[in-house]
Amino acid sequence: MTRRSATWLAWMLFAVDLVLTAVGWVLTIATDGIAPVFDLASSAALVTLPLVGALIASRRPTNVIGWLFCGAGLLLAVTGAAYGYAGYALVAEPRLAGGVASAWLTSWVFLPALFGIPPLLFLLFPDGRPLSPRWRWAVALTGTGLVSQAVAAAFAAGPLEDSPVPGVVNPVGIESGVLVGVETVGWTATLVGIVLATWSLVLRYRRSSGDQRLQVRWFAFAAVVFVLACLISTVLFQTRYVGLGQVLVLVAFTTIPVAAGIAILRHRLYDIDVVIKRTLVYGSLTATLLATYLLMVLLFRLALSPVTGSSDLAVAGSTLTVAALFRPARARIQGVVDRRFFRRRYDAARTVESFTGRLRQEVDLESVSADLRRVVRETVQPESVSLWMRSPQ
Repeated sequence: MTRRSATWLAWMLFAVDLVLTAVGWVLTIATDGIAPVFDLASSAALVTLPLVGALIASRRPTNVIGWLFCGAGLLLAVTGAAYGYAGYALVAEPRLAGGVASAWLTSWVFLPALFGIPPLLFLLFPDGRPLSPRWRWAVALTGTGLVSQAVAAAFAAGPLEDSPVPGVVNPVGIESGVLVGVETVGWTATLVGIVLATWSLVLRYRRSSGDQRLQVRWFAFAAVVFVLACLISTVLFQTRYVGLGQVLVLVAFTTIPVAAGIAILRHRLYDIDVVIKRTLVYGSLTATLLATYLLMVLLFRLALSPVTGSSDLAVAGSTLTVAALFRPARARIQGVVDRRFFRRRYDAARTVESFTGRLRQEVDLESVSADLRRVVRETVQPESVSLWMRSPQ
């Protein structure tokens, strides 16, 4: 395939994804009468996948990563459109045909995109090839799990899972022990594939250097953010903030294709340390201030309720306390992050500050020159240091 043909195909797939996502969203609104935040967040995720895929595939047509993103976006867009049409045809307009068939598509099309393609990305990132020829069997195992999952879900007998209308029976369901075996093989192969793919990514990072190491760091950082979001959402799912948990997972999932696109296209590749640092600082700051706010509200309510009997004063006092703590808390957390995760840069900054303080009191030119060379060696760590000074006129 020529680069021009690849570009045309990639952006055509992106256009199809946009149309399908819009159709599914409009049908969902027509059925429910509302536009929930979850649908907006899922639409953003569905647009990001094919967009990044089209960018990568059009510029690196031989790299399979871009086409995997395009395929995942297409499968999820088909699922969204089928879900919207099934709900509309089975609830709002029962006279329309194809409602059951759309619900059937909804029950299995998304599985390869969510559970099959991620381990393939881990195995093939960033150049589209496995770590070595010996890892091809891991790719084949993951592909087997991907196909087996889809087949088992598509032909499972009984009510359809994830149907917009409960109780819809699978029109092509088969009662067979073979199908149970296929499902077991599919999920087992997927789980083993995820473990192998994760180990492959770890080995690739350990063996890489230069730009490739930075590429893997971008991807691994996004994967860690996604895992943390899943853990936080697991807690939120036990409360009344289920929708917030779902949105959090979708937003975190969106960071994976974005990070992959930055890494493969090598756009601002060397900003990964800045991104990690700000994420650590502001993530920790948000958690600290939120915990402080909730604790202060509770304490103020316990202290003031016998006097005022109202929670407004407690909320106002807690808000003012958190606002006052923002700047000192951010400075303290940033110092901890620098010392723990960016020690070399932290030590370099401290060395430069110390040198600046001594420079104000130093008058001997030879001492200043020697001290300057030492500071440069400790902070920049060059192969050699030369100091040139202009002679006084």
